[in-house]
Amino acid sequence: MFDGNFRRGVDKVLDPVGVALSRIGITANALTAAGIVIASVGAIFIGQGRLFLGFVFLILTGLPDALDGAVAKASGTSSIRGAFLDSVSDRVTDILLFCGIAWYLASNEPGRIMMLPVAVMGAAMLISYQRAKAESLGFDAKGGIMERAERFIVMALGLLISDILIPVLWVMLVLTLVTAVQRFVKVWNQATAQLNLPTEPNNP
Repeated sequence: MFDGNFRRGVDKVLDPVGVALSRIGITANALTAAGIVIASVGAIFIGQGRLFLGFVFLILTGLPDALDGAVAKASGTSSIRGAFLDSVSDRVTDILLFCGIAWYLASNEPGRIMMLPVAVMGAAMLISYQRAKAESLGFDAKGGIMERAERFIVMALGLLISDILIPVLWVMLVLTLVTAVQRFVKVWNQATAQLNLPTEPNNP
């Protein structure tokens, strides 16, 4: 939702920063790698129960993730390879952070509630796969009520206010599953419309 509706406005802010970073020799790939390292540190802090530090590193994780595209654009190094790396790093970052939360819950909460962030992670991977598969087939699966930006915002709120972390995870799970349904219906309708297109007769 935020990814699509606010992207142009965000790009206007990030593009000059990307130009400045590219001028001092910072590459998009370096920023992508830095994001994974920062997320790893954040996941460790979360797992250890230092949730405020986890919150700080979650915010810091978003900075290189937001800037790598702007740097690639400014330096003229945008490529399919870079886009692939960026997409994979996003998934790695998500996995690290959710595993950190699962570690924290396993150490501090009774029962099997530590499986809740694992379920959210699985749902997040599902909507990511839906988009990737749809685009490989020539369809559009963007959009939905709980995309990656929304997950980051809601997760940050749960880490900042630890008493609501578990309810926040339930909200994330439900809304991410709603997003999965939204994307499925969107692609299904596009595919159905394509099936219903009249076919041109072959000329002899």
